[in-house]
Amino acid sequence: MIIVAMFVSILILLGLWLYTSYQDAIRRTEERTVAASKIVATNVSLLDSLARQALQRIDETLGNDITQPASAKVRNIGEAMANLPGQVNAYVVDETGLTLYSTDPMVKPISIVDRPYFAELARGAREYVSGLLISRLNGHQIFVFSRRLERGGHFAGAAVVSFEVEVLANVWEAVNLGPNSTVSFTRPDGQLVARYPLADGPLDMSGYVLFTDYLRKASAGTYQAISPVDGAHRIVAYRTVEGTRLVAIASADYGIGIGRFWRDAMVAVSVLIFAGIGLLAAGQWIRHLRRRDAAQSQLLRNALADNQLLLREIHHRVKNNLQAVQSVIQLQRLPAEVQQPLVDRIAAMVAVHEQIYHHDEFSRLCARGLLTSIIGKLVTAYGLPVVVDYDIDEIAISTDNATPLALLTNEVVTNSLKYAFPEGQPGHISIALKYLGGRRVRLVIRDDGVGFDPQNARQGMGSRLIRGVVSQLNGTHGFEHSVGTVFTAELEIAECATS
Repeated sequence: MIIVAMFVSILILLGLWLYTSYQDAIRRTEERTVAASKIVATNVSLLDSLARQALQRIDETLGNDITQPASAKVRNIGEAMANLPGQVNAYVVDETGLTLYSTDPMVKPISIVDRPYFAELARGAREYVSGLLISRLNGHQIFVFSRRLERGGHFAGAAVVSFEVEVLANVWEAVNLGPNSTVSFTRPDGQLVARYPLADGPLDMSGYVLFTDYLRKASAGTYQAISPVDGAHRIVAYRTVEGTRLVAIASADYGIGIGRFWRDAMVAVSVLIFAGIGLLAAGQWIRHLRRRDAAQSQLLRNALADNQLLLREIHHRVKNNLQAVQSVIQLQRLPAEVQQPLVDRIAAMVAVHEQIYHHDEFSRLCARGLLTSIIGKLVTAYGLPVVVDYDIDEIAISTDNATPLALLTNEVVTNSLKYAFPEGQPGHISIALKYLGGRRVRLVIRDDGVGFDPQNARQGMGSRLIRGVVSQLNGTHGFEHSVGTVFTAELEIAECATS
């Protein structure tokens, strides 16, 4: 009876251990896929942002007449594409769907009027992201970002940026989820946009469990499912890419993910066979497992450090790309009153990414450090004898809200520097950001300059930007004109206030 009891006890213990091993294998695989999905989302967000910026630059490059002269415009379009990763081509088509210009040396006179990325623009859409497509030029798998071109208030054609799906190959290698793993992203309607390793072709996944169940419940998560692309059983992590309507996905092979569990199961069988060795051997084995778990935990900590390094590098590259955009704008022959505000606004966005990677704060930033960095550079750039006073609470703001706050502050302070102190007269500007409770803050920017009459002020791009950013931050704002000008806004940006 004692031997049977000991055997049953060992059997129960081994059963519990195998259950824990299985859960641990699933959990570890889920953690790896979640980390990989964040990397995929970051790359998709970067692709989306760079493509939209390139499309805007192409639109601006074309001028009022999109048909002449061809050679210069093709060169300028190529320059607008310089910072895009992977194998990418740009096209400009007229309102009939025929190609006018292209950076693709293999371009042919093919009409794209039946392609959704053109047809949707012709029906009035401003921008469009295609699903997975097969190129009619070379048969390669591609996906497309397109932008509606308007001239004189009428549809004049489309600007198109085309990426080869192979652009995801480097991401797949970087996340390193093992054999039979995948990285991909889709539209929210279930249309596959890109997948690596490559899918057989375009695919509508709207009936797939991700779109019928999981995305309806949460914007990010993990699950197990049979792939609609190749029928493989995988552990999947997904997340909606912030600032876009795209869904990033990373998946690892289920069998490989639980490989450690099967190894543990074989060990359990061996333990049962040699149960007579006794409890001492079992104790030694448990200690061995604990040491192995400690080593695995250390590997996870190292992986987390690697991910932080990757995020820091991504923000550094985004900052460099924004500075490259500044340089491109400065090379354009634009009026100073158009060029300088663009450069200043991009500088405000650069400051956000500098704060992120300098302080390793990937979810929130210190408002004081961000605002003093932006305003200090502005005052230096304008070279005026202006003294700036700060009264800023210790407020943490999310990185999502940092860029709108930077743009708003940049716009108001730039107005003061440009108009409040004519002929280089000295003056003072005071910046106050006070915590009101919850997520609310009050931003007050005051100068003692000559002021202006809000009723007679020209409503230009800066005014629209201020209104748009305040609305984005669920706020209100106003100007007062007495001695100088006072701008006051109440915004929802605070993550927390610290003493």
